[in-house]
Amino acid sequence: MIIIKLGGSIITDKTDYRKFNKDVVARLCKEIKESGQKVIIVHGAGSFGHIISKRFKLNEGYVDKAQIPAVAQVCYDTRDLSSMIIKELIDAGIPAISVPPGSAFYMEDRILRIEDESVIRMMVEKGLMPVMFGDVVQDKNLGFAICSGDQITELLAKMFDAERVIFVSDIDGLFDSDPKTDPNAELLSKIDKDTLSAVNTDISVDDVTGGVRGKIETMLDMCSKERDCILVNGMVEGRLLSLLKGEDVICTRAEGE
Repeated sequence: MIIIKLGGSIITDKTDYRKFNKDVVARLCKEIKESGQKVIIVHGAGSFGHIISKRFKLNEGYVDKAQIPAVAQVCYDTRDLSSMIIKELIDAGIPAISVPPGSAFYMEDRILRIEDESVIRMMVEKGLMPVMFGDVVQDKNLGFAICSGDQITELLAKMFDAERVIFVSDIDGLFDSDPKTDPNAELLSKIDKDTLSAVNTDISVDDVTGGVRGKIETMLDMCSKERDCILVNGMVEGRLLSLLKGEDVICTRAEGE
């Protein structure tokens, strides 16, 4: 089993509220289908979730009633985004079903929990693809909190004992500095926890789920000798397909212990 996380930076324009990158998503779905691999897809919320969530500080939990309409709007927007992605998957020939995180998960102090795995497992066993996404989820202690796509990816990787986890973003991988502003930035093809501590990872649009550093930390937590975790640029046509087919591509691989 391979878990693919489509980042919010590639499926949306994170600086433009509710801007869906339809053509990019359609191509990525076709590449996934063409690979013939058994996968589960998780996607970020991008501009459908982060802009309002940040404005109303939803990841801090319930503070006052002014946040409630914002929670409802974010939940509406992320489900709308997921429906758009599901359409592209179905059009590519993949039998995908959107599974809102709040229907399967809850949180405790922002830690993601699941009580019953059976529904998701039954979908996979039948050949359906459950598709989950970053969202606002009810939190037993905070009232609600942001559930990131990365958190879901980590949970699913453990649930299905995934052999590979692929994070698809809009950059070639992790650099030692911001490649958008530093022409001398070097790509790190492999990274471990010691390397990460020395790298400037403040290189993406600010969001409420940890940005690039949070993603790499999640990758390092998930990877092992039995599981590869890879950050790859989905904006380059054919790169995800090549990676899924086992070919060498430009990317960053996390090295576990």
